[in-house]
Amino acid sequence: MPSTDLGERIYAVGDVHGRYDLLTAILDRIATHSASLPPAKSFHIIFLGDLVDRGPDSARVLGLLYDLQRQTDRIVVLAGNHEEAMLQAIDGDPEHLRIWMGVGGAQTVRSFELSPYRRGDDARDYARRLRSAIPRDWVSWLKRLPITARSGDYFFCHAGVRPGVALRRQTRTDLLWIRDDFLDDPSDHGAVIVHGHSVEPEVSIRANRIGIDTGAYRSGVLTALYLEGDRQETLEARL
Repeated sequence: MPSTDLGERIYAVGDVHGRYDLLTAILDRIATHSASLPPAKSFHIIFLGDLVDRGPDSARVLGLLYDLQRQTDRIVVLAGNHEEAMLQAIDGDPEHLRIWMGVGGAQTVRSFELSPYRRGDDARDYARRLRSAIPRDWVSWLKRLPITARSGDYFFCHAGVRPGVALRRQTRTDLLWIRDDFLDDPSDHGAVIVHGHSVEPEVSIRANRIGIDTGAYRSGVLTALYLEGDRQETLEARL
């Protein structure tokens, strides 16, 4: 059985996608679950990226996690491909703005009280207004987010890994964007990969990976994976 580092308790949380209501609910579930257990030597909640887009409250999600990270070192936030798309759009490239709007960016900018970008809008002016609407400290924080974490036999990232490539040599693009080449490969990756990115109706537990993106923005179910030693358990917030 795979195991975390000795004495470490971890809760990995799948793609939040702007569902502030489910985020606060899963944090409550985690607090209650952890309180029912003996004290742990080390405790971390790892968010697997895609905090923003598609759901209605990305601004509130970012604000809560930004604040929590400044209150405790127990919160680990990894970047997802939607954070990357958001940062590219903020730079004002018209094509990036257009693509981001189509994959959930429209909902994100509305949460910052802006109208979505439309073809024909001045991209530089829109990006300027977007940068004014989003706190500068939040943007700096998003740019600094790590893309991986590790505990014992578990490796955490947003999308997955490139099969056949050592974990230390994985590219940022694959860690944030890979899908079928990873999902369909049964080989040992050198660790059990805990990931989000690819929506499945239930948690997918395989020998080489555990996928925990249950599509919160559309299903109303946000999932967390509890890991401690060789124990595994899933927690859900449903609304």
